[in-house]
Amino acid sequence: MAMESEIIRRLEAHQLRKTAFRKEVLELFIAAKGVALSNQDLEGQLENPDRITLYRTLKAFEDKGLIHLAVDSGGVSRYALCSSDCTAHAHHDQHAHFHCLECGKTICLEGEVVIRAKAPEGYEVARENLVLEGTCAKCGAA
Repeated sequence: MAMESEIIRRLEAHQLRKTAFRKEVLELFIAAKGVALSNQDLEGQLENPDRITLYRTLKAFEDKGLIHLAVDSGGVSRYALCSSDCTAHAHHDQHAHFHCLECGKTICLEGEVVIRAKAPEGYEVARENLVLEGTCAKCGAA
């Protein structure tokens, strides 16, 4: 029951309709506890994964500031749940991600990242991504 109320609270806070599919997808993000999920991860856990509906759901979640894109070192697009103070107009996703080279897990790292590099004249930066790679605690202990 606590999970259901958390899902409803987050959808309402981000002004998203409370459809059964959106609730199911959001539940997977909450259960992931900070681990970024790819489309393939989500499709594997959903009961009836319609790819177009999933794409539209992820796009709506990202547009409203509920999730953010976390591209791993292999170029795989993953999504992670935003912090509770993130909104569509103030997306606080200027942070790094850690990608485990052993198990493939990608997580958000605490703290803001400031990149001081400047793009060459005439270039326009669309997105900043910083991915740290290595071995997570679970894989390093094995």
